[in-house]
Amino acid sequence: MAFSSNPTLIAKSDIELHIQPRMANRHGLITGATGTGKTVSLQVLAESFSRQGIPCFMTDIKGDLSGVSRSGNLNPRIADRVEKMGLEGYENRAFPVVFYDVFGEQGHPMRTTIHEMGPLLLSRLLNLNDIQSGVLNIVFKIADENGLLLLDLKDLNAMLEYVGNNRSLFITSHGNVSPASIGAIKRNLMMLEDQGASSFFGETAFDIHDLLKTDAHGMGVLNILTADRLMHSPRVYSTFLLWLLSELYDQLPEETYIEKPKLVFFFDEAHMLFKDTPRVLLEKIELVVRLIRSKGVGVYFVTQNPLDLPDTVLSQLGNRIQHALRAYTPREQKAVKTAATTFRQNPAFDTETAITQLSVGEALVSFLDEKGVPGMVERAMICPPAAQIGPITPEERGRLINKSPVFGVYERYIDRESAFEMLQERVEKELQAKVEEQTPAKTTRTKRKQPTVLEEISRQTGRAITRNISNQLGREIVRSILGSLFGGKRR
Repeated sequence: MAFSSNPTLIAKSDIELHIQPRMANRHGLITGATGTGKTVSLQVLAESFSRQGIPCFMTDIKGDLSGVSRSGNLNPRIADRVEKMGLEGYENRAFPVVFYDVFGEQGHPMRTTIHEMGPLLLSRLLNLNDIQSGVLNIVFKIADENGLLLLDLKDLNAMLEYVGNNRSLFITSHGNVSPASIGAIKRNLMMLEDQGASSFFGETAFDIHDLLKTDAHGMGVLNILTADRLMHSPRVYSTFLLWLLSELYDQLPEETYIEKPKLVFFFDEAHMLFKDTPRVLLEKIELVVRLIRSKGVGVYFVTQNPLDLPDTVLSQLGNRIQHALRAYTPREQKAVKTAATTFRQNPAFDTETAITQLSVGEALVSFLDEKGVPGMVERAMICPPAAQIGPITPEERGRLINKSPVFGVYERYIDRESAFEMLQERVEKELQAKVEEQTPAKTTRTKRKQPTVLEEISRQTGRAITRNISNQLGREIVRSILGSLFGGKRR
């Protein structure tokens, strides 16, 4: 049977190894040391899913995955592998791609609001302890009760300032809010801003349904998140991807019968998701991974070492590609043994020994069969990608972005009235009322009129930004007068 008519063919040993569409939502794992071929295996899987009409989401840390948007070349190395594997009908081709970028530089911006992120994920993002997380929960609750929208970091800063300055009003109804906790949260927010996270919060908020599209030919769109810059902030990277998974889980309906996934989600550098993760959040991750397959979403973790994942998650990953691992140190030897024991053993070879002997492009492969039973592990060669291996040029990327079906949807930043403006309006009214109370009703001024509070603020537009406009909302300035306080990082 020709290769081109086998979109499910991923690897080949003495037998062909196919990934079953009905079992693709049972999740998967790609592991191996650096330089052993994990990225190529990811690309081959993504191309296979696209051919089957299954869209994918994947992060591109080194820029290599952008090449999937361009047809590959039958160079001598690829031609040699095609011949050795006996892949009849192999042909190069490009795949439909949409580029995203949290910072809006190399793709369409991806944003969410503070409200949609929620206090649990935001606590992880800010690296808060249990007490500080509790205070953040109180702040969110007070905002909800008062109809104060939390859209961006400016809103959250304003809300923290408001609750901190009026904490005596909330002790009985909500619990203690210590100034130390408020200060710690605000300090961590400043650190988050320094990492560029202000670009991530705001509107237009990303709609996860835009990840579920096919092109005019019925091929699944490959949604690629440019993550080279984002990787410099590991906690932002992992929390962002976890938020996306949570949104998919929350918004997609349950499916009673799944012929093929609605989306396959590749989580590269997966060890970052589980490193220093609080138990309460780890339980949420395990729950999402376990249940999201019923929503038609498959999650494929990509990491160097199977020990990077908790056993409760590892046990849920039915489709596996294991590239070579080194075994020089005791920990590496333990990783090899762990990887070997997760496969259904093949009597033809020793799995543990084979893991250390695999060449580049070779892997141990086990996929679920049509009944959901793990296949016996095979030592196999991964099929070569049909698209280009390696990055495209910035000019090519720019052309694809401009022709994208979502071009213009997320590029526009919307700054509507939210908690910042609402709280600022309260402060202005209170300041104005105090001025009126202190002015004698029958006094007529004959000399130069003294400016009101608002006039004084307007008069200082050109001066250095002050961060203490009032006792109730310090460190914030009227946005309509002085503009953004966040160094032009807004789009």
